Amino acid sequence: YALPIRNGSPNLSSNTPMYPPLHAPAANPFTNIPGYEGIGGGGYLPPPMPLQPVAPQPGPIPDNWNIPALSEEAAREAFKDYVQSHCCYGSGPADEGVITNTESFNTYRLRLETFTENRSTEMAEKPYEGKSPVLGSPAPTPWEVKTKTPQLFTKDTEEIRVPYTSSVKVILLKGHKSKQCRDCNGSGKKEEENCSHCNGTGKDRCSKCNAKGKKKCETCNGKKQVLTYVKVKVEWKNNVDDHLVEQNCSLTDSELKSVSGKELYKITQIMVYPLHGFPNPDIVEASDRLIKEHQSKYAQTSRILQQRQTVELIPVTKVNYKWKNKMYVYYVYGNENKVSADNYPETCCCCVIM
Repeated sequence: YALPIRNGSPNLSSNTPMYPPLHAPAANPFTNIPGYEGIGGGGYLPPPMPLQPVAPQPGPIPDNWNIPALSEEAAREAFKDYVQSHCCYGSGPADEGVITNTESFNTYRLRLETFTENRSTEMAEKPYEGKSPVLGSPAPTPWEVKTKTPQLFTKDTEEIRVPYTSSVKVILLKGHKSKQCRDCNGSGKKEEENCSHCNGTGKDRCSKCNAKGKKKCETCNGKKQVLTYVKVKVEWKNNVDDHLVEQNCSLTDSELKSVSGKELYKITQIMVYPLHGFPNPDIVEASDRLIKEHQSKYAQTSRILQQRQTVELIPVTKVNYKWKNKMYVYYVYGNENKVSADNYPETCCCCVIM
């Protein structure tokens, strides 16, 4: 059990209230500290001054937002590399197939990143090391606690002890060398014979303390005192949403998300504005929608530290080719020249999934 320390020593008068056992939920001793009345309630704390949305402004128009079509030579080399990476694919279509025509399906990708800081509070305790808590000054509120912001747009966490919230408790623990045997309910007998579990004693030997009646307290580390304080947990997150504007190129979202494109536009500031004036109306609509969604999701419970808005143009080339008098199709996409080729015409039997 824990007793409050007053004037440097435990007050053991009959009027002194006993703290609950340490393993039970404890009352909040910090309710009189401004900013910590609801400590332990869970959830993030709202920032003191949520940012307001930025008024729409005209966005810049890229000077060059087209990518040159992929050459037949580059398309064939990408196809050969793709086939070589599949052990069950024959090289015939890649080596002997005749490319009949290519078609570009350039795809836009809009990305909005919102870098946020969240704060929550909880009661904490650790073994008391003998240093008196610093008193006499008002505790900073959760959002006034100083911390060092990590690199922008990177995930990180930090736990900080709040100044001027510490107090010391004395731990008084009572142990038992044994307890009632669970097999015979303390009678020492089972089916008219001595209980084999407790050898007829009716008591179980305590395995945690080896029947010594005490063990080192994990809470106070054997020091019989703990320091109780408020802890602020700070979490930095990078919240990312993408929007793809494609031209019916038959590639999946996961395939397009796996590659990079040509960066057409990027801006980083505390709050970005919708891309009004961008040449593609779908990008304009998506930019306006995502900015409003991020404002609604994060501004009330988080501090928005920075936003970054990017537009990429992902090159996609549809390649039609002929092999053994039949027509086939594959796609080359991304700066990495990845290939997607459904129904590849020359595979061995081991590729069949039973």
